[in-house]
Amino acid sequence: MVNSSFAFMRPSSLLGLFLLAISSLARAEAPNIILITVDTTRADRMGFLGSTRGLTPNLDVIAKQGVVFEQTFSQAPLTPVSHATIFTGTYPQFHTVSDFGHPLPPLLPSLPEILQKSGYHTAAFISSLVLDPKANMAPGFDRGFDTFDAGFHQKRGPDESRYDSIERRGSDVVAHAITWLKQNHRFPFFIWIHLYDPHAPYDPPAPYNKYKDRYDGEIAYADASLGKLFTYLRSRGIYDRAMIAMMSDHGESLGAHGESMHGIFLYDETIHVPLFFKMPGAVLAGRRVRSQVRLVDVAPTVLSMLNLPLPPTFQGESLVPLMKPGARSAADLPAYSETDYPHRAFGWSAIRSLRTGKYLFIRAPQRELYDGVKDRNSEHNLATGSPAVAGVLQSQLDEFHERTTSYHGKPQPAPLDSEQGEKLAALGYASGSGVGQSVDPMIGADPKDKIQISNVLHEGMIAVEDGKYREAIPMLQHVVQESPLISAAQMQLGVALARMKRFPEAIVTLREALKLLPDSTPTQYELALALFETGAWEESAPYFESVAKKRPKWPDAQYSLASVYARTRRIPEALDLLQKVIEMNREHFRANLLLGRILTLQKRPEEALPFLKQAAATEPDNFEGHAFLADAYEQLGDSQTADAERARSDSLKRR
Repeated sequence: MVNSSFAFMRPSSLLGLFLLAISSLARAEAPNIILITVDTTRADRMGFLGSTRGLTPNLDVIAKQGVVFEQTFSQAPLTPVSHATIFTGTYPQFHTVSDFGHPLPPLLPSLPEILQKSGYHTAAFISSLVLDPKANMAPGFDRGFDTFDAGFHQKRGPDESRYDSIERRGSDVVAHAITWLKQNHRFPFFIWIHLYDPHAPYDPPAPYNKYKDRYDGEIAYADASLGKLFTYLRSRGIYDRAMIAMMSDHGESLGAHGESMHGIFLYDETIHVPLFFKMPGAVLAGRRVRSQVRLVDVAPTVLSMLNLPLPPTFQGESLVPLMKPGARSAADLPAYSETDYPHRAFGWSAIRSLRTGKYLFIRAPQRELYDGVKDRNSEHNLATGSPAVAGVLQSQLDEFHERTTSYHGKPQPAPLDSEQGEKLAALGYASGSGVGQSVDPMIGADPKDKIQISNVLHEGMIAVEDGKYREAIPMLQHVVQESPLISAAQMQLGVALARMKRFPEAIVTLREALKLLPDSTPTQYELALALFETGAWEESAPYFESVAKKRPKWPDAQYSLASVYARTRRIPEALDLLQKVIEMNREHFRANLLLGRILTLQKRPEEALPFLKQAAATEPDNFEGHAFLADAYEQLGDSQTADAERARSDSLKRR
């Protein structure tokens, strides 16, 4: 039987015995568990951590009824890396999810999997493409969940909102969770709710868009969304009996140390995160812990609260001893953090850090040392003046990293494929080509010297995703000039130039991108489109053929190849491809239009008519569909209908 008392049990048994033990636990007294991660949320925006901005009234109420950890540090400033640490209780160098798209190792025990085996009904409600396993952005993260609510995709065109494609607003995520709760009355349950709203671009809905600081507006909106969840839980009698854990995966720099967002640096702005636990029955309400803790401690803490054994793989520690009434402040737990993003995306040096005692030590090409007591903002680097202290801390950091890197012989994650890179670009992140990168991630340019390149690139990629091509072009041109080996910059610049119909320039840039990533399907497709627009149909064909072969179920890829074949006198092949496109998408405007037009030109108007009618129905305000219909009706001898369609076409053309 699951014991509701707090205990800390670390078995010495191997993984098999561990799984056997938890599978025999009964369910009756187990509390429901709600784990909330609010993406990209700084600790200094939380009212329960001292903020006076008034952004988090709902979270503040819950925090007062639980245990607040004032000094919690993330192990990585990237969403999948940090969430892997939260769920596995291990460091990035152990679980090997060091970047976007890296799979969670299948044999590594994780919190949802353990709870599922212990009798919990499990569900996850995700708000971004970046954590969607089915989109191949977070493979393995759905393991242990009976329900994993995600289902994101790249924007299908400039008219599709990012909130209907690559992310979901917080209120929608909460609505999905509430729907699941209404339909699933089985207890106990474990649900994970992830809100992405505070992540760039900062675009809160009304009335939260009235905040002068739009990032603050996103925080306030996320809090309001969670308020709806808490209201529902109270109305159904679930709240009091639930354990609620809230945290952020990482923070946001907002210009501190020159970084506009996150991913590159390991200062407090991105690594100090909120964390609290609300217990069933408000046990330990009002308790505040000042000792330094880590997100790697979350999973061990949850299992310890349930008196469940911890798997031998866990590297974090249970925080239960710090929670107990009368517990004295313990010594700070050393907080290790790392980011490989500068190395993998840009070819610069990776960065590692260690917070221990009063110091923050950062290992980079130019190492850094800060007095965390006197210099909370890390503005005065003491490394040069205190080389002995810096040397000792670097030795401790290196020894710690080596000691905690031991999973499956330290496998090297595979480079991201072109589809993953395309999805990352939609979220404002870069993916590297590997060109110019050293084998040792700690070798390369110091990110402190290159941070503006990262800032401009991220801003430029978000501008491309939002269709602001004119704004994006000068930003991306600057990045390409400074760092020509960043494939994402070359690719995104080519896209922006093509969208502005600057095709010759786009072709040059896209060719450079393809040199860096020869197998990049998106780059091949964009280059083929640009060549097509300049009339270089024969030259575009091999690229379209490559894309169509790799993406046989992508209608637009098949249509594009058919369009090239139609213009290079390969009509039978074009007709065959167009039929396949329409089989995949009956309402595909261009495929119906082109197929109908070819049939009309072949004097087969009766066969052409259904396709042209479908094209006109799909896009009734497009003049071409009506013009081609007029020609088909003329061949059929129906002059009256032909005249009507031609008049409609002329009217639309004049608009």
